[in-house]
Amino acid sequence: MSENSKNPRVTTFGSFMMDLVAYTPRRPKSGETLRGDGFAIALGGKGFNQAISAGRAGANSAMLGNLGTDSFGDDFMKAFVAEGVSATDIERSDELGTGVGLPVVTGDGDNSIIIIPQSNDLGTAQYIARHHETIIGSDVLLLQLELPSDGNFAAAKLAKENQVMVVLTPAPVAPLSGWEGLVDVVVPNEGEAAELTGIEGDVEKQAQALSRMLGCTNVVITLGPKGAFVTDGQRSEIISAPKVAAIDTIGAGDTMCANLATRLAAGDDIFTATRFGVYAATLKVTRKGAAMASPTPSEVQNFIAQNP
Repeated sequence: MSENSKNPRVTTFGSFMMDLVAYTPRRPKSGETLRGDGFAIALGGKGFNQAISAGRAGANSAMLGNLGTDSFGDDFMKAFVAEGVSATDIERSDELGTGVGLPVVTGDGDNSIIIIPQSNDLGTAQYIARHHETIIGSDVLLLQLELPSDGNFAAAKLAKENQVMVVLTPAPVAPLSGWEGLVDVVVPNEGEAAELTGIEGDVEKQAQALSRMLGCTNVVITLGPKGAFVTDGQRSEIISAPKVAAIDTIGAGDTMCANLATRLAAGDDIFTATRFGVYAATLKVTRKGAAMASPTPSEVQNFIAQNP
């Protein structure tokens, strides 16, 4: 990893989901047609969110993944051009459309989502073999669990063999068998940490369990408005988030993870990088939108200065 490199190189291998969001007072009953309150279309997917956020965080950001040749795929490609994120490795399928998410958001803010992965399922080990050079040329590789496991494992193994740091967001939650020795930093939220370890409400014990499961010492457990717990296996710290009025929490974890990865790629230690990520995510939730609401480093620095 390049020490304090001016342009840290962060590659994200991940998913695309075009979110078609329905706002409704309640969920419809079986067979019922219910009038909704609103509708929105938003570019999403944990991978897309992280790649855009990393670019905004100051990284030379590149995205690996699969889209359809449909208009939704065109919208994602336009976003990469606008944000200056490298999309040259993205493959597009004529047969499988772009991934779609169908979130239903009820009046109390509760949400449930149906996802149809479509072309995301083409993110296999064969795909990684065709695009290995981008991973080898990176400082940090960002991974999540929305893609086929053979593709994720191939990407992580390639990174480890070439001294590229692997940062894993274990979401959506799935068993971590097979990940042993492939992860440098794991970043679950509180709910994911509890589900993965079977331990409720004790972040220290959750982190120790995750460290044993994965064979990695660096664990960051995000705590929503409370900030994050971070350990390097020697010392541990709770990094508090400043209090803000949250408007939109969608993508906050992805903003946190992308900023953390970018700071690690630039040579920061895990505690400094996590603090930057916590402040970036806290600033993001004061704005509407997911990836497109991610802040720039100067905005985060100003926010830190205002909320020491």
